[in-house]
Amino acid sequence: MLKVFDFNKMPVVEVVNEILVDSSKRGASDIHFDPWDEMMKVRIRIDGALVDYCEVPNTIKKNLVTRIKIISGMNITESRLPQDGAIKATLQDIPLDLRVSCLPTSNGEKIVVRILDYSMSLAGLETLGFTEANYKKVLQMISVPNGIILVTGATGTGKSTTVYSILQKLNKEDTNIITVEDPIEMEIEGVNQVQVSSEIGLTFASALRSILRQDPNVIMVGEIRDNETAKIAVRASITGHIVLSTIHTNNSLNTIERLLDMEVERYLLASSLEGIISQKLARRLCPHCRTKRPTTHYEKELFQKVLHKEVNEIYSAEGCEQCGTGYKGRIALHEVLLINQEIRDALSEGMPKEKLRELVYKADVATLLQDGLMKVEAGYTTFEEVLKLIELDDDDLAGENDLRSAIDTARIALSEKEDAQKPNVAPQAQTTGPTPNVSAPSRIENRQIENAVE
Repeated sequence: MLKVFDFNKMPVVEVVNEILVDSSKRGASDIHFDPWDEMMKVRIRIDGALVDYCEVPNTIKKNLVTRIKIISGMNITESRLPQDGAIKATLQDIPLDLRVSCLPTSNGEKIVVRILDYSMSLAGLETLGFTEANYKKVLQMISVPNGIILVTGATGTGKSTTVYSILQKLNKEDTNIITVEDPIEMEIEGVNQVQVSSEIGLTFASALRSILRQDPNVIMVGEIRDNETAKIAVRASITGHIVLSTIHTNNSLNTIERLLDMEVERYLLASSLEGIISQKLARRLCPHCRTKRPTTHYEKELFQKVLHKEVNEIYSAEGCEQCGTGYKGRIALHEVLLINQEIRDALSEGMPKEKLRELVYKADVATLLQDGLMKVEAGYTTFEEVLKLIELDDDDLAGENDLRSAIDTARIALSEKEDAQKPNVAPQAQTTGPTPNVSAPSRIENRQIENAVE
C-alpha cells in the first residue's frame, strides 16, 4: 500500500528525511525517484525487487529533487548532465551512508539513492552463506603469500560485501593493506584507502603503479574495468602481493576467458590466479511462515541429475505479517574455484575452452546451480528463486544434455497432465476468481521449466 504524505502541511525537508529513514528501516537497498508526466513515483528495492512507495505531485517534484541534490553535494543549477553525490548523516538517530545518482530524462531528473549497509561485511566471512566446503576453500585461497583472488558477479550481487569481509579477515597489525576504490564504500580502520578521481588523472591503473612503491602486503582493486588495470593487477600479484578485485562475469570459466580477452598473458594468469568466487543473490525464505511441500516430478528430476539424490520435500514461500511476501533478506549462491596445478598447466598451454571447462568443473567445484539446489534442500530459499537466477546455459554442468532431456520429458508430462485435468467447458463459462491451490502443476511451474531450458 502506498504511503501518503500531506504535502500541503509537511515541508519538503521532512518528506525527504522520512523517505530516507523509512526506506532504511524497511531494509531497502535503493530508492528510485522516477519522474512521470503526471507525477513523480517513488519506489524502493527490497530483497532485489522494486515496490511502489509513494507518489509526489508535480508541484512538489522540483523542490524534492533540489533538496536531495543539495544534501548530496550536487550542483543544483545543472539539470542537463548526470551527477553523482553522497550523503552521510544521522536522521532520527539512524546513521545513513548513501550514494546518490542523478540522471536527466525526458520527463525530468531521475534520482537513485543507494543505501549502503555494512552489517554483513562487519559480521564476518563465515556469515555470508558459504557451504562448509566453499568456506574452507576461501580460507585456503586467502592464506597464500601472493596471488590474485577475484570475486565475480553482476551488479548488486554482493561482491563488495564479500571483498570487504575478506579484507576484515586479512586486516592484522603486521599487514599493510591498501585499496583503490571508486567510490570508497566502507571505511575500515587500519586500511589505507584511495579514492579514484579520473578528472585529475588518478585512475585505477595509475594508483596501482604508485601503490606498488608503498610496500603493501594486500592490495584491493575495487573493480577491473579495462585491459591496463587487469595487466597491472596480475603483475602486482606475482611480485609478492595478495591482490583482491571484482569483475563482472557469470562464473569461473567466463572469468578466465574475460581476463584472456583483456590481453593478460597466459603464463602470467596461470602463475598468478589463486581463486575465483562467483556469486548471485537469491531471496531468503522467511523462517516464520515457510511451509514444506512435496517436490513435483520435474523438481525431483533436477535434484537427481544435479545433486544425485532424491529430494521428496522442499520449502515454499507463504507470506506473513513479518515478511509480507514469504521472503525476508537474501542469501548468496556461490561457485568457488581454487586453482590447482592441473588448471595452471592447461592455462599456460592454451587448452581449448571445451577441455578447460571439463577440467575446471572436475576440480571439486560446486556450480551455482548445485549450490543453489543445496540451499533449496536446506530450506534457505525456494526452487523458483534458483531457476529464476541461474540459466542452465550459464551453469557449466557435466551431463547438461541429459539434464535438458530430463526436464523436457518432465515438461511434456506436466503439460499432458494439465490438459487432461482441464474442465471441458466453453471459455465464456469459466469463472475469473483466484486459482485454487491444487496439487496439479500450475502455469507458473510450467513457465519455470521453460525459463530453465530456454
